[in-house]
Amino acid sequence: MKRTIMLSVVAALILSGAVMSGSAATVCDGFLPPNDLSIPVGSVDDKGIVQEQFNAVLDSVERLYAPIVTARGGVLEIRRLWTDGTVNASATRQGKLYIINMYGGLARHETITMDGFALVACHEMGHHLGGAPKLTGWSGAWASNEGQSDYYANLKCLRRVFSDAASSLFTRAQGGDAVAEKACERIFPEPKDRVLCLRNAMAGKSVSALFKALRKEDVEPLFDTPDTAVVNSMFNQHPATQCRMDTYFQGSLCTQPVSSELSDTNPVPGACTRSGGFSAGMRPLCWYKPSSASELLPPVSDFAVVGAERGLSTTGSAFSALQNEAPAN
Repeated sequence: MKRTIMLSVVAALILSGAVMSGSAATVCDGFLPPNDLSIPVGSVDDKGIVQEQFNAVLDSVERLYAPIVTARGGVLEIRRLWTDGTVNASATRQGKLYIINMYGGLARHETITMDGFALVACHEMGHHLGGAPKLTGWSGAWASNEGQSDYYANLKCLRRVFSDAASSLFTRAQGGDAVAEKACERIFPEPKDRVLCLRNAMAGKSVSALFKALRKEDVEPLFDTPDTAVVNSMFNQHPATQCRMDTYFQGSLCTQPVSSELSDTNPVPGACTRSGGFSAGMRPLCWYKPSSASELLPPVSDFAVVGAERGLSTTGSAFSALQNEAPAN
């Protein structure tokens, strides 16, 4: 009897230790919502990037981010699951290990370019390094939520990756986008910053095409048709296709330096906010609930960065309500 009790106590202590040490806590379901798609190597649907390109992207991310994770007391582990047909990606924290799981099935999807795949890897890094707002619950409290991980991808990570010389060989979506070009020109005075802004935005557009395809949606996500939904509380899961594209775009337009640190508890530092004097680059309200409307909702005249030529506006009733809530400044 005593031996049984002792074994039970030991088992409980081991389990408690595993929980307290952060052992194997996987972020929700992955870069994409749960799906049963599989794209094996050499299948008829194998139309994305090849293994050499897959590794080249992950080489860049690992070289740039391993020292950053080390400085935080962790160890970056990029699991290169090329032969796995899973059409997804995910992040895991296991003790000091900052793990991202990158599957070949996603890389082989016909919508994926090297730039788009870099964005996916950056989203997964965002779960580890993106700061607040965070997921809730002991198993996910270490991780930035889905919208914030999207925002981090373009706000910080892709800027590092695309500023690296190795990225000059990355494949990317063909053609440009007049709306994104004009917005980047308006925000960034320096030509090199405009080029980087546009490249970031176009990576977001290419990945949004993946969301549209997987969800079998008819409506094309566009930069000048922003999602006008305004959440009543923080939405931590995967936002809608247009909302995610808006998040990538705003992350691209934010002029905060890459070196400006994000906070694990406060969503304001390192991001674009109204109180910080920014007129673009704020987190979209289709997933983000600010603590006060005066903090993140920009003036109406500054918010309409895109869509003016087509008579489009983001100043609908939902935005007006928040505008009225905010004190004049």
